[in-house]
Amino acid sequence: MNIIDIIEKKKKGEELTKEEIYFSIEGILNGRVADYQMSALLMAICLKGMTIQETTDLTLAMKYSGDVINLSEIGKTVVDKHSTGGIGDKTTLIVGPIMAALNVPIAKMSGRGLGITGGTIDKLDSIPGFSSEVSDEKFIELVKTVGLSDIAQTKSLAPADKKLYALRDVTGTVDSIPLIASSIMSKKLASGAEAIVLDVKCGTGAFMRDLDSARELADTMIKIAELDDRDCTAVISDMNQPLGYTVGNLLEVIEAAQFLTGKVRNPRLYELIRELCKNMYILSDEYMNLSLDYYDKNTDLDKDDPRNLTNIHNLVYEKIDEILKTNAPYEKFKDFISAQGGDASFVDKLLDIDLNGKDFAEFTNEGYKQILYTGDKPAVITKIDAEQIGRVSLELGAGRIKKEDEIDLFAGVVIHKVVGDTVSKNDAIMTIYSKDKFNIKDATEMLEDAIIYSDVESYVPEAARGIVLDVI
Repeated sequence: MNIIDIIEKKKKGEELTKEEIYFSIEGILNGRVADYQMSALLMAICLKGMTIQETTDLTLAMKYSGDVINLSEIGKTVVDKHSTGGIGDKTTLIVGPIMAALNVPIAKMSGRGLGITGGTIDKLDSIPGFSSEVSDEKFIELVKTVGLSDIAQTKSLAPADKKLYALRDVTGTVDSIPLIASSIMSKKLASGAEAIVLDVKCGTGAFMRDLDSARELADTMIKIAELDDRDCTAVISDMNQPLGYTVGNLLEVIEAAQFLTGKVRNPRLYELIRELCKNMYILSDEYMNLSLDYYDKNTDLDKDDPRNLTNIHNLVYEKIDEILKTNAPYEKFKDFISAQGGDASFVDKLLDIDLNGKDFAEFTNEGYKQILYTGDKPAVITKIDAEQIGRVSLELGAGRIKKEDEIDLFAGVVIHKVVGDTVSKNDAIMTIYSKDKFNIKDATEMLEDAIIYSDVESYVPEAARGIVLDVI
């Protein structure tokens, strides 16, 4: 067996065997397969695709290329949530504490941002003292004691994925469903959670631009999970406009903290949070207890009647809504931050920042601010391009083009007006932050291309479209 024959085989569109896939993955790690040879194979996969069996074999080869965490000692079903990446996506910072407050243990391994999509670890790094570098033993301990831990991918977990991702990033082979699915799922399976909820983004600010592609990616990842004996659900969500009111790193932590206390809750973000939490809860042991209790109280009900399932799901929504009326999720967030070395008192200070005022610039004490205003007459915002806002955030310094780039943890965008809002002359639509005045000038020009308006007189509202497009 040799790599050249494997490349030739995939170039012809033929199905690779499990042995050939494992040979390739082991080879890139031990040096028997050169980077340029693996790049050629990745391009062949990108062009010719893979069957679900090939994709699963590739996923498992990467999963077993390093350590696999065993979370069985937690004693309960551990749940994980993963997003395929979006603009302003701070959902992990919110759903984790909510679920932990609902007694559902969360074991999460997150990544750093690259390009226009942000990374959860970068956001957490904006909190002084927080460490995402945690040993496997400490990771398990935190899930047991706090109910929640979120760490960066370690060198020992799915190292083959790190190698392949670095090659894909510089060879134009990122946008391949088999390669995206295997990359995501290899890390999810290696980090040990028995149940996984996927947030598959769809739209201008996502890898998957249309609903059909998003469904294909979601279906592929679910099948991989099932073949590895994991429960998995995918929520497909709209990413044609930024998620929430902030895009950046510390800015998104501020919004997450204020969301958890109820101070600021963007309606689209709230809708997605409820749906993600519901599906995470359904995969947990708590859901089994809730169902048993429901039928114990209603012994005459037919368990096969779908209306009863709907009723139980509504009870889950109620639990989520009720816990969000308390301070429990926010306290759990602080417990999680403290447990991983972060300064919880710093988090408390974030609650006092008015994202619609001057507080953030004064808080950082080192950022410049530029407010973008509307034109000379009233108008309605009909579109805010998520991809362009992501590029603005990148221009401001909140993201990185190469993995080794340093980022400005305070840079980013605050969105004051959303799609459907009517704005008047001199109304602030967005505030942008960066240490570099020149970046702000370029970003301002880019923002003007990101926002589309309609005259108030001619504006006809479109039918409301929810952020949740499908659940698989």
